[in-house]
Amino acid sequence: MRDGTTTGRKSVTARAGAAASAGAAAPGRRERNKLDKLRRIKQATRDLFASKGFDDTTIREIAASAEVGLGTVFVYAANKRDLLFLIANEGLQEVEKRAQASVSGAASMLQNLLNVFRPHYAFFARQPGLSRLVLREMAFYGVGAQAGAFQRTRVALLDLIGEVVRLAIARKSIATAETPQFVGWAIFCIYQVELRRWLAQDKLALRDGMDRLRRALTLLMTGLAPGKQALQVGAVTRRVTKGETAKAKRIGARARRQSG
Repeated sequence: MRDGTTTGRKSVTARAGAAASAGAAAPGRRERNKLDKLRRIKQATRDLFASKGFDDTTIREIAASAEVGLGTVFVYAANKRDLLFLIANEGLQEVEKRAQASVSGAASMLQNLLNVFRPHYAFFARQPGLSRLVLREMAFYGVGAQAGAFQRTRVALLDLIGEVVRLAIARKSIATAETPQFVGWAIFCIYQVELRRWLAQDKLALRDGMDRLRRALTLLMTGLAPGKQALQVGAVTRRVTKGETAKAKRIGARARRQSG
């Protein structure tokens, strides 16, 4: 009898716990209303920025398109830059998760880096117009309602690149006197410049963008085999002849044609 009572109590408790969990998981009407308003604000922001442009769109227009009060918009964003990152942050966070999952101890450093950057390229290629705005505004984005989330994603990417470098050093596949964090920063800078160059094109081909990035990363990893003179900083020890200047110009022009 005691066992049956105990079992019955456990069953009742389990059902109550399940009901409580279900209630917690399902948002109430007020919460659903808030989520719907946020969804409409995000969609209106995307549509207006894409159709009118960032500079010509007003927050009042976004509120009207989303059918919410102006004050409701300011709950989520203090200005248009915040609104831009409101629609970008969620996607960037998901991309970062995929990038982290792509790193493998069995892959080469170059392959790991390409695996990390490929989902970022693909993300920015979905809406090139909005992506160009995000990249334009992100350079000095440190203050704002959405700034914290963006900065955390940026730091996570830098940490991930540094981890790829650290892994390569531990496996003795590369050797450097610099810290993994500094090497990772140099790699991040190459990625940022190459991403912008690629997104500036009218027609985006992911394969072309990744190939150009691979070439740049390969150059960083293999180096330029510099002589002592190439690394000299300070006064020039001898005068450069006109012939050497002309030769350097020809080499530079040929390099630009090949990279174009």
